[in-house]
Amino acid sequence: MSKKGLVERLNGGDNVIVAEGYLFEFERRGYLKAGTFVPEVVIEQPDLVKSLHEEYVHAGSDVTLAFTYYGHREKLKFIGREADIETLNVQALKIAKEVADKTGTLMAGNICNSTIYEKNNQEANDMAKAMFKEQIQWAVQYGADFIVAETFSDFGEASLALECVKQYGNGLPAVVSFITSNSDETLDGIPVVEACKRLEDAGAAVVGLNCGRGPRTMMPLVRKIRHACKGPIAALPVPYRTTVGQPTFQSLQDPETGKAVFPEDLPAFLCSRSQIVEFATEAKEVGVQYVGLCCGSSSHCLRVLAEVYGRQPPACKYSPDMSKHFMWGKDPHFKKYYTEGLRNEFLKEAI
Repeated sequence: MSKKGLVERLNGGDNVIVAEGYLFEFERRGYLKAGTFVPEVVIEQPDLVKSLHEEYVHAGSDVTLAFTYYGHREKLKFIGREADIETLNVQALKIAKEVADKTGTLMAGNICNSTIYEKNNQEANDMAKAMFKEQIQWAVQYGADFIVAETFSDFGEASLALECVKQYGNGLPAVVSFITSNSDETLDGIPVVEACKRLEDAGAAVVGLNCGRGPRTMMPLVRKIRHACKGPIAALPVPYRTTVGQPTFQSLQDPETGKAVFPEDLPAFLCSRSQIVEFATEAKEVGVQYVGLCCGSSSHCLRVLAEVYGRQPPACKYSPDMSKHFMWGKDPHFKKYYTEGLRNEFLKEAI
């Protein structure tokens, strides 16, 4: 029995939960270099990539996203590994396809900001188009169910990516999303809400935002996109405590030093699980059907997001239950010495 595709699910009113954040997770684990952020781990430790896909599905992801983000020709050329581009992309797609088939999830190909696009620079943009083309064609060849085109700062580049998916994607749906800076406009001067509407009108199956902003600074803009667009919208914030004054994780500063914390000291600004619940609750109320977390994501945060969206993935077997804790629980099994005496002593220490 064939699984329902992305568009079929969304048109039927279903929500799609998407795990992202592979770059930051592998950097945290010591298998990827911050700065270049190239997914060399796909070639060097493919079993770890497979394991992380499985972990994210276990936590609630409906999509196995091939780890080809920043696996494009420009990035590999920069680190002297352009000869490995096909190996990396094919390996990533095969791993994702294997996990998707095993778990019944959708497999998505992934293209992203080229880092060379430049408005009114035809030579650079022809190079970007060629990069999109080859990654899309590999995704089609190795069985992707749809294409994620993400983290675009320019409307022109996002539009080019969508054109390439339509031209080379063999009819696969496209999810296209922007990263926003401190402004609600793209770098080429288009209001992001209008840019999303234009992409929807041009045939994108899903439009919206990913990366850059944390939940609290992304959601006001998501609400505006929801009002402007008729079809499914996407919201995949970074799980960091961004503010109105510092709306992106790139702009966050350490209050003690005044220095930027991106990327090495970002963990100090991670959202709590309760804050992820707040985000998921608001996103669901707004009508965000394509939802997830981007750079900085982790399985336990994805699990609570899935729970808010009414899911019970396998990881929920181990969701917290503090009623069974020897200090916080109320079961008669526990001695008062711990549940009252020792607990109160620990709380005093905290004060």
